Amino acid sequence: MTTSEPGRVAPTAFQKLLRAQRVWDVELPVFDPARAPAAPLPLFHQWFAEAVAAGQTEPHTMGLATVTEDGGPDVRTVMLHDADGHGWHFASHASSAKGRQLAARPEAALHFYWPAQGRQIRIRGRVTSAPHAESLADLHARSTGALAAALVGHQSEVLDSYEELERSSDTAWARAQAEPDADSPTWTLYVLDPVEAEFFQGDARRRHVRLRYRRAAEREAWERELLWP
Repeated sequence: MTTSEPGRVAPTAFQKLLRAQRVWDVELPVFDPARAPAAPLPLFHQWFAEAVAAGQTEPHTMGLATVTEDGGPDVRTVMLHDADGHGWHFASHASSAKGRQLAARPEAALHFYWPAQGRQIRIRGRVTSAPHAESLADLHARSTGALAAALVGHQSEVLDSYEELERSSDTAWARAQAEPDADSPTWTLYVLDPVEAEFFQGDARRRHVRLRYRRAAEREAWERELLWP
């Protein structure tokens, strides 16, 4: 390890690479929280449409955080299937790691990050499972590839070899093409009913705007508050 001057450690090659990266090298939109709607869903729909218009790559992907069996955190990226008056929808196998975690503790957090506009959204709430018929309808409305992936199954299980996955995938693709209404017994549509949602608008001078919605005690209304960045 070398030092550039007494008492200061020279940055590593990785640290130099990290510090060379630019943040929000775009024209950022202005967000006036005073003009935000009374509930988070309309604002989410608006920001999502604006992210699409801004050319954000895969704006429909999001981080899903759950709690493991031993009480620790777990997170992964999943796809948003819908956002409506019932909540934010996503899907997975009930037998997967996240499916088991949600069965044991039906609470989760979602995170969207759209750097094209310096925006992120955080949502927390309870999670419920849709009826199997509704889960299948959602699956069948998607692509053949999505159905094939669901038919492969075994999500999160140990894989002995990649060749085994290739064989299973080929079989699943053939079935998905021949049976577009094929059943996947463990495939489950989940719906997160939010109790809290935060909308973050980045600012080049680090004067970020953070608007948090919190479900009021009567459940029909939302309380809004600004947060320090």
